[in-house]
Amino acid sequence: MSGAVYVNGRITTREEAAVPVYDHGYLYGDGIFEGIRVYGGRIFKLEEHLDRLYESARHILLEIPLARDEMRRAILETVRASGLRDAYIRPVVSRGPGDLGLDPRKCARPTVVIIVDAIQLYPAEAYARGLRLITAAVRRPAPDALDGRIKSLNYLNNILARIEANRAGADEALLLTRDGYVCECSADNLFVVTRGEVWTPPPHLGLLRGVTRDTVLALAREAGLPAAERVFTLHDVYTADECFLTGTGAEVGPVVEVDGRRIGDGRPGPVTARLVAAFRALAQTTGTPVYVEDPAAGRR
Repeated sequence: MSGAVYVNGRITTREEAAVPVYDHGYLYGDGIFEGIRVYGGRIFKLEEHLDRLYESARHILLEIPLARDEMRRAILETVRASGLRDAYIRPVVSRGPGDLGLDPRKCARPTVVIIVDAIQLYPAEAYARGLRLITAAVRRPAPDALDGRIKSLNYLNNILARIEANRAGADEALLLTRDGYVCECSADNLFVVTRGEVWTPPPHLGLLRGVTRDTVLALAREAGLPAAERVFTLHDVYTADECFLTGTGAEVGPVVEVDGRRIGDGRPGPVTARLVAAFRALAQTTGTPVYVEDPAAGRR
């Protein structure tokens, strides 16, 4: 099977997988999700993603019907069923089927879906030449409106920003806070490199605290680079020596242009290249094994 989908305890194909149209995840975006990668038959940072999934559920008072160990086991089983050794995993937990009203009390049981398939956010050549960004007119919701640390199914804000990028012919859109500070991209976290220092915006601005973001921060510090969470504006992006974005789907992608302004010399920079190499080495050598090798039984 190439790709597999788990729906409430049953593993099937993407063509056969289905949820009720009265599910509040579909009707109202009432639910949460994660994006996780598999590299060489190992799930990268599985425990960190599970932490965030259950934290998001706790925030919105959503009771996941699987205990953490059961969710971990379901993810592993779905990846095995897919037969993929390099893949993208999308666990989704919605409020479940209810009525046409908003009241979550009408939803008797949450729906659990786990999708395992391939993903490619940007074409390979974009990583070689560097990504081009525009700043979206739409702003990121303030934390007191919708905390960005909840990885919810409501992504309309991100989609509106993505539409702006598409219409401008850019690879990605950068979102600001309502006060004009740099927050994040439509599907990624953002970093700048200035005079040898690596900066990324802090979570309190309303961004999603990405697992890849935290990994790259740690890798930068291990490499001896001054790396910090810092509030900054577009001026700091436009005048940066380097810029890059991070995300589970995007991994680490160099940025060479923002709003028509060349970043650095207009090519992926050396610090970015160093962090790309460090991230790839880590991703290919660590993680939760999916396929256990047993000489007596073969791979399982």
